[in-house]
Amino acid sequence: MKKIKYILGFIGVMLLSTSCSDFLDVATQSGLDPEQANDAEKFCNAAYASLMNMRDVKLWAWGDVRSDDAYKGGGGANDGYTEHCYETGTHIITTFGEPDGYWFIQYCGISRANTALNALNLLSEKEFPNKVTRQAEMRFLRGHFYFLLKILFKHIPYVDETIPTEDYPTISNVALTDEELWDKIIEDFKFAFDNLPDKQADLGRANKYAAAAYLAKAYLYKAYRQNEKYEVTSINAEDLNKVVEYTGEVMKSNYGLESDFGFNFLPEFENGKESVFAIQFSKDDGTMFGNLNFADFLAVPQGLGCCDFHKPSQNLVNAFKTNKGLPMFKVNNGTYSENYDIANYSLSKAADPRLFHTVAIDGLPYKYNEDLLFQNSWNRNPEMYGNFASLKENVDPSCDCFVNLSPYYANSMNKILIRFADVILMRAEALIELNRESEALPLINQIRQRAQDSANGLVNYSDPDLKPVMEVALYEDGQNCTWNQNFARYALRWERRLEFAMENVRFFDLVRWGIADEVMNKYFQSERARRSYLKEAVFTKNKNEYVPIPQQQIGYSKDVYKQNYGWK
Repeated sequence: MKKIKYILGFIGVMLLSTSCSDFLDVATQSGLDPEQANDAEKFCNAAYASLMNMRDVKLWAWGDVRSDDAYKGGGGANDGYTEHCYETGTHIITTFGEPDGYWFIQYCGISRANTALNALNLLSEKEFPNKVTRQAEMRFLRGHFYFLLKILFKHIPYVDETIPTEDYPTISNVALTDEELWDKIIEDFKFAFDNLPDKQADLGRANKYAAAAYLAKAYLYKAYRQNEKYEVTSINAEDLNKVVEYTGEVMKSNYGLESDFGFNFLPEFENGKESVFAIQFSKDDGTMFGNLNFADFLAVPQGLGCCDFHKPSQNLVNAFKTNKGLPMFKVNNGTYSENYDIANYSLSKAADPRLFHTVAIDGLPYKYNEDLLFQNSWNRNPEMYGNFASLKENVDPSCDCFVNLSPYYANSMNKILIRFADVILMRAEALIELNRESEALPLINQIRQRAQDSANGLVNYSDPDLKPVMEVALYEDGQNCTWNQNFARYALRWERRLEFAMENVRFFDLVRWGIADEVMNKYFQSERARRSYLKEAVFTKNKNEYVPIPQQQIGYSKDVYKQNYGWK
């Protein structure tokens, strides 16, 4: 068992239920002394424990359900009503508890990182030889928590370890401009990159390449300059060059693509070469329930337990269809058209192999187990949310990592936050926007080649009638496409959708590109015929790109915090 999992299990029991404000005074409560090296290490472990405090974060709700990739699922509209409102873009109020819980959890993590940094700053390297490494880890974690806040809320208060707690009430969420806030996040990841080792002794600790990957990600988001109405007004070349620089650092490392796409979503392959940074969940660590993944446990199909949330949309499934191995879009005189969503996917049609690693489909092996075929009867409310289920965050129920917490079921499989595939496609995206699309072609084809190699490895399909038609081809300039900047941009965005489907990133990609309103309203137009609950769904431009600042937080700040544009 991984050493850091035991550490975090103990810390988690002590601290995960502690309120954020209380944790600021954790030394007094628990007897920890910031000036003692051993206690400074415990402060650092407490910050890592915040990664696992994910139940109120539910990235699937914010990154997938608000996009064209997923339906909320569950029992009906009132089962997760907040998520229903955000999925449909209707009846959203600023006092919903879920965004406030997300805000609270991230700031708890930030406060723990700041507390650890204050403790480390009191020690010399002679007293604590790992001082600089731990400082870098804490700044990496702080950057991560701020990143999650930034992409959801846009305008957030920034607090680091140098700011006295008595000054917190005076700090506004609009004290920093959009670019200045990204720069603060980037500073943390840069310090981490400069001071972390290439490899850590304990699995789960951030290393130099995780910091480089996050640096690239932060620069990529920053590059798409937005005005106050969330519209993309320009794309900054200097930031894009930083993306190329830091993805290059990761690509020089020992990280790489798994030989099979599905390995990324199996517990027996966790911490593999594609996992650049992951949350280390566990089962047998001496605590009552273990450090299980409670953020995704609601996605278990009803036929295996509870509660059948996070359901792949028909639109997403159709996007995996192929024509001669390529995605179903075409260009005519610079105008792109899509025909993938006209007819629904069926097993007789060719599809990208990644579909069968991503979506559970009636009659096909569930999590590669030929003795366990997914059935329509496993769906909780198929009339409302369809007949598909999400695979990536789920495990084979025969795995000892699958834990019954009646009526719920959770698992201890790691959750990968950054895959090497993301590094490759971030680099490709930056190169395309820098008018270097020819350099992006082999990168995208590298991802597609791995998809091609992932067609037959994990399931034998001893019954040939079970085997779906799988087909994926590489892009060949002048043969099956004209690889110019416009085509490359379209291909890159499609590739990201297929590669990271149901991994909680789709909506944030759409907002970064400045096309969320266009994509989502087109999606709603077609989905209304399939899903009656989406009849009134709408994406309101200059509003729905970001979640409103929780009114609870504005109240706590005594109106120092300002509400986001469109929500006032």
